[in-house]
Amino acid sequence: MSLAACLRDALERGHRASPELLAGDVLDEEAGGGITPAAVLVPIVDRPEPTVILTLRPETMRKHPGQISFPGGRIDPGDDGPVAAALREAEEEIGLPPDQVEVIGIADLYRTVTGFEVTPVVGIVPPDLPLRPHPGEVAAMFEAPLRYLLDPAHQQERVVQWRGQERHYYEIEYQGRRIWGATAAMIVNLGRRLVLP
Repeated sequence: MSLAACLRDALERGHRASPELLAGDVLDEEAGGGITPAAVLVPIVDRPEPTVILTLRPETMRKHPGQISFPGGRIDPGDDGPVAAALREAEEEIGLPPDQVEVIGIADLYRTVTGFEVTPVVGIVPPDLPLRPHPGEVAAMFEAPLRYLLDPAHQQERVVQWRGQERHYYEIEYQGRRIWGATAAMIVNLGRRLVLP
């Protein structure tokens, strides 16, 4: 079975409440403004061993500074839904042309403590595209092996005291980089659906 077929099959079996999937955080009331719809692109590079493109957010960003994330952001009124938003954001952030993305489908929604309800859009991209990170939005960009990210042995559950409450989150270490929070949770959710050939 091809990578695209495996991904499609995994996503078609999705979109139902399940105790093994991570829904996200309880909304932080101090964040204000309620829920903000957002979308990210999970860009899977079609290599013999598939990889995932990840970005490092600059320390100057107001939300989630210095974190590793997928390209993405809020869904604007002019966007035709989450897929269009994810493709637009990926083009703005890393110079990924939308026509180079084979959109596979939508993965499980994830809610962040800062009030974003994130729709992950899974897409396959060709290898070695001449991508250009936007310096105002992306401090660095790298690829990590999909199989490594999805391996539960690399997905460590952590607990921290935050604002007087115990908070659980996932963390994935890859070559000295710390992938955690919403990005790690979306990877964990995808891994709980997907079985690679």
